[in-house]
Amino acid sequence: MGANFGDYQLGIYMNGAQGVVPELPMGFAATEELAQTVMDPRVLGYVAGGAGNEHTQRANAAAFDRLGIMPRMLVGAAQRDLGIDMFGHRMPSPLFFAPVGVLGAVADDGDLATAASSSELGVPMVASTLASAPLEQVRASAGGTPGFFQLYPPADRELTESLVHRAEAAGYTGIVITLDTWVNGWRPRDLSAAYLPMLSGQCLANYLTDDRFRKLLAEQGSTDPAAVVMLWASLFGNPTMTWEDLAWFRSLTSLPILLKGICSPEDTRRALDGGMDGIYCSNHGGRQANGGIPAIDCLPGVVEAADGAPVLFDSGVRSGVDALRALALGATAVGIGRPYVYGLAVGGQAGVSHVMRSLLAEADLTMAVNGYPDLASLRGALHRL
Repeated sequence: MGANFGDYQLGIYMNGAQGVVPELPMGFAATEELAQTVMDPRVLGYVAGGAGNEHTQRANAAAFDRLGIMPRMLVGAAQRDLGIDMFGHRMPSPLFFAPVGVLGAVADDGDLATAASSSELGVPMVASTLASAPLEQVRASAGGTPGFFQLYPPADRELTESLVHRAEAAGYTGIVITLDTWVNGWRPRDLSAAYLPMLSGQCLANYLTDDRFRKLLAEQGSTDPAAVVMLWASLFGNPTMTWEDLAWFRSLTSLPILLKGICSPEDTRRALDGGMDGIYCSNHGGRQANGGIPAIDCLPGVVEAADGAPVLFDSGVRSGVDALRALALGATAVGIGRPYVYGLAVGGQAGVSHVMRSLLAEADLTMAVNGYPDLASLRGALHRL
């Protein structure tokens, strides 16, 4: 019989018997606390902050605590199977690295370190458009683990087409189109520091290595850093996108396309009717709009409207138990964001892998204790508290 993810716990205890304790923190709160002591305050504010007074960000996380898992005994859950099938790929777990556009600001090699962890663990990465390494290098660093490319659709259609075709050629499994960031939300922490990493030239590797972007830069008549930033700022985000654009996106690639930022059942149906292959239910972790609905409360309606199509989820996930709650509500896969970013800040690639191993171990052991041998048995196991 194969190993369970929970065996990571046994290894820690075995090391402890030899007098060796973990170098990295256990749990989200402790990792966040340590990260606050080592991160550039501006970058910390960008990662930790949300929109407005951050009520929605807090509500995202708090909403999970209203969901309890019913324990079932004597069901023979000594071996657990957390694997999922998605877009023709068998994945060993339902977790994935959610797209984060400032990994290169958190650590110089942040995108590549996360991709290397993806390769090590078999946990897919959704690689951001805003990266410190070109998307081709990120994909190569992820090895044989499937991965997705997250696209912020630029205002220039030829640049959009170029980025999609590069992702397809690089071997990505699918394209995730983010819909809720065509303009930056009101983020007081970032405004107080007057800090937007990209305006300092950070995380723009995918643009600087793109033929279309370089052509536009040459046409602008200057290639100095300030010109690069101004061109990027003029192209980032497409305020004219509508449902009618889905047909054009669909024509660009044969890869599966998922729309990120969907929280409404009606939008879910429109996306699938428009030729999209899956839904990414998310409110951007509360970073883009305050005063919204906790994303986990939107998930059941999205799953029902998706009618069997894959539904990825993120926003507010802080633990392995939170991931199980989302899976029990019907999510196909669950994205981890801030927890692994803090792991990157405190321990580089080792920190990223430690955080994800810990989340997987907690999820696995919780399934074992509560008597759920696989994800299918977990569906419907939640009770509102």
